[in-house]
Amino acid sequence: MRSRTRITLATALAAAVGLGSAACSAPSDSDTSAKGDRNAPLVVGANPTPHGDILNFVKQELAPKKGLKLEVKEFADYTQLNPATESGDVDANYFQHKPFLDDFNQQKGTHIVPVANVHVEPLALYSKKVGKLSELKPGNTIALPNDATNEGRALNLLAGKGLIALKKGVGAEATLGDVTDKKGLKFTELEAPQIPARLADVDAAVINGNFAIGAKLTPSKDALAIEEAKDNPYANFLAVKKGNEDDPRVRKLAELLQSDQVKKFIEKKYSDGSVIPEFGPLAS
Repeated sequence: MRSRTRITLATALAAAVGLGSAACSAPSDSDTSAKGDRNAPLVVGANPTPHGDILNFVKQELAPKKGLKLEVKEFADYTQLNPATESGDVDANYFQHKPFLDDFNQQKGTHIVPVANVHVEPLALYSKKVGKLSELKPGNTIALPNDATNEGRALNLLAGKGLIALKKGVGAEATLGDVTDKKGLKFTELEAPQIPARLADVDAAVINGNFAIGAKLTPSKDALAIEEAKDNPYANFLAVKKGNEDDPRVRKLAELLQSDQVKKFIEKKYSDGSVIPEFGPLAS
């Protein structure tokens, strides 16, 4: 049985208050929790699926053999994970990709840094009304995630499949204003977690991998179009507040998350292609 700890509203509020003061100055040795008792459990915040599942596998099957005490805190609201890491409510987090983190740090004044890539959740286009891309016609509506990083990611997926055209040279920061040819398609912007529930209301929708899992969508069977996993810039990683990268507990967890055992666990549990191992070098 997996042991899970859910964050309370009080904890979330405390994290937000802590962020207000932490964002005013750069981190120091005195305000980073992972520089405290190195014999204490390493507390890692995560989305329940798939991040919490992967961490709990490590906690139960791998960490004890390596002498790592690991506590997993699951957050239903992913927007609280970086603030909780900044404030020291958790020592690390595992839920995000680099474009999201870069935007968050810039917007919120936080100091979170990546440690180790673990997996990719390929973004994909789904529909309950058409069975293939060629059936999408002018006048059809496609739902997109409305946050800056995932909307750009979604637009690049559509452009790569020839459904739209984007301004030359535009990258991950693409917005609807960068679409030069909509091919007659219409777009509606929604919060990413809401899109699966609205799939039947539109002709197609771009859905993040973790939300597709929750909606019981199978990328390998249900997706009209899907991102490539190899060299994908949207790999999800273990992250900490700057200054805590070399905590021995963090390094040990990073190595376990990139182990062959975790690779096999992901490939078996998510054999539908919704989560794909994508390791890389540990951040130096």
